This record gives sequence, C-alpha cells and structure tokens, in this order.
Amino acid sequence: MNSVNDLIVNALPLPVLTIGPEGRIVHANAAAEAFFEMSLRMMQRQRLQDIIPYGSPVIALVDDVRHRGSSVSEHRVDISTPRIGAERVVDVFATPLGDQTEDVVVMLQEKTIAEKMDRQLTHRGAARSITALGAMLAHEIKNPLSGIRGAAQLLEQSAEEDDRLLTRLICDETDRIVKLVERMELFGEERPIERGPVNIHGILDHVKRLAQSGFARHVRFVENYDPSLPPVLANRDQLIQVVLNLMKNAAEAIGPDTTDGEITLATAFRTGVRLQVPGARERVSLPIEVSISDNGPGIPSDLVGDLFDPFVTTKASGTGLGLALVAKIVGDHGGVVECDPAPRRTTFRILLPMHRADDGRGSDL
Repeated sequence: MNSVNDLIVNALPLPVLTIGPEGRIVHANAAAEAFFEMSLRMMQRQRLQDIIPYGSPVIALVDDVRHRGSSVSEHRVDISTPRIGAERVVDVFATPLGDQTEDVVVMLQEKTIAEKMDRQLTHRGAARSITALGAMLAHEIKNPLSGIRGAAQLLEQSAEEDDRLLTRLICDETDRIVKLVERMELFGEERPIERGPVNIHGILDHVKRLAQSGFARHVRFVENYDPSLPPVLANRDQLIQVVLNLMKNAAEAIGPDTTDGEITLATAFRTGVRLQVPGARERVSLPIEVSISDNGPGIPSDLVGDLFDPFVTTKASGTGLGLALVAKIVGDHGGVVECDPAPRRTTFRILLPMHRADDGRGSDL
C-alpha cells in the first residue's frame, strides 16, 4: 500500500514535504526534489530550516499546525534562497499527517497558472481599452498636426534667426507627436493575423544581431536554447516586434555605462499549459516558452502589477506603449506574457502555441 501512496504523491505536480519533529524532513515527492534541486536522500539529512530562508513563516506555520492539530495555509510566502535561484513566491498548505504522529505534510504552490491567465486577460483588456483611442488619435490628431507643421515651415522661411528656433521646435515636437500616434495606431488593427510555422531561434538570432550592431553593443549575450524545439504558430514580423521590444528594454535597463551587462535568451518546451483562446471552442496548448532576462537594477515593485498597461514606464523619456504592444501581440497569438522580477534579474517569459501540421501532428519544420 505504501508503494501505491508513494506513486500517488510522486505523481503530484506540486512539491510535497513531510516534516517530522524538530523540522526534520521525513519524505519529499519528486516535485519537491526538482523544486529544491536536491535528492530525497540528501533532504532527509536536512531540517526544514536548512532549505528555506532564515526566519521563514513556513517554520512557524508547521509549529502552528502541530499546536492546533488542524490545517493552516499561508499565501504569497517568499522562500527564495541561493539554492533555488530567483524569487520564488509560493502559497503554503500544511496539515497534520494523523493523530498518531507529529509529522506535518507541507505542500507548496507557486504562482498559479490561473493567476497568470487572469493577469494575461487583464493585459489584453488594457491593450483593447486603447484600441479606440488609437484609432481616434490617428484620425483626429494627425491631420491637424500636418497643418501645424506646414504652417511652421512657411513661417520659418520669413522668420528671423531667433524665431527660426521656435519654428524648428514646433516642427520637431509635431514630428514627435506623430510618431507617438503612429505607434498607437498599431493597437487599432483588429484584422486577423496570418500565422504559420516560425522557428523561434531564427527570430532570436535575427534580433540579437540587430541588437549587437546597435542598441546592445555594450551587452554580453548568453544563449540557453532547447535545440529540439518545434516551430511556433505565429506571425514572423509581429514576433520580431515582440522580441525586439523586450530585448531593447533589457539593454536600456542595463544601461550604456555598465561593463558587466548580460542578456540571457532561453527557450524550453513546457507541457501542461493550456489557454482558452477567444473564438475557439477548444483550449490551446502553450508549450513553447521563450524568456529574455537581464541583470539590470530590476523593476520597482509598485510598477510590477501594472507593467503591461499603456503609459506605464520606468524610463524618464519612455512612452509606456512598448510592453502594452507586446501584451497585445502575444494575446492576439493566443499566448501568455509574464514578467518575473527579482533584484538584479528581470525575466520576461512568453508562452506560445506550437505549430501543427494539417493532420494534427507537430510540424517538423
């Protein structure tokens, strides 16, 4: 019977630990071994306080379960350690194993995929909320701006030298506003996009070459690719726009004067992520993961929740439309984009659908 129970616990995708007296780790399932990057045999030589941060509320929670004799949970607990890498925020569920033992079962649940989906829907709603605004600006503002610029150019021909500085300022500011409006026009495009098989590594290499010859000359690139990754179902030009925006943001976050700037490009195949795409009856699998990380100073915590909203930016001269456009394009592809912030490490992660051949099989392209 124990072997059957072990099989069931090991089949769970969430880390599960059994904690004995004095915090001793009695058992851990396979997901816990992967989460803590430690074998069961090694964990059984440790105590709970040895593998989570000092003073973590998880320790007090386990003691509380023993005292009460009933289940207790704690939400959004940071258990980040150098061993398990970047920020790891989890929900913790603890329950007594039984009346005849002091052992406590602890289950950890990282930020749930449901939460990711909720955020993604919010991002899409934010992008759609300025669709009408973009169309209105394009029609109502670009034409008057052309008239203003033309009038300024006529005045410039007969103006004194000092006045020409003012007419030039009018022209420059008009051009700047036109560029902003043109970027917002992209949000007004509701036409179905043409998609097909796209090699994501080709996209990353293309944008990396652009970056290395321009805005990211000062940055070192690190590649961590899954070479067996199948093609994504995407529009190549739009995917280039997404990667370009994210890579440019990473380079600007690092700054031009940094000598140890590093951008990490990574791809992976993830199973188990599915999303209901508007207009489709079936849920779409999103197994292709693309991440772009930088070792810049990080994102202010008060901006993280609104990062993909229009006009939210960390840059003094930014428009706040780049990430909103990324959210719209990824959403139009039926994908998910998330930011995982951490001190000195910011990661943008995109999940995209895989291209399938007409017979339903994954493409070999």
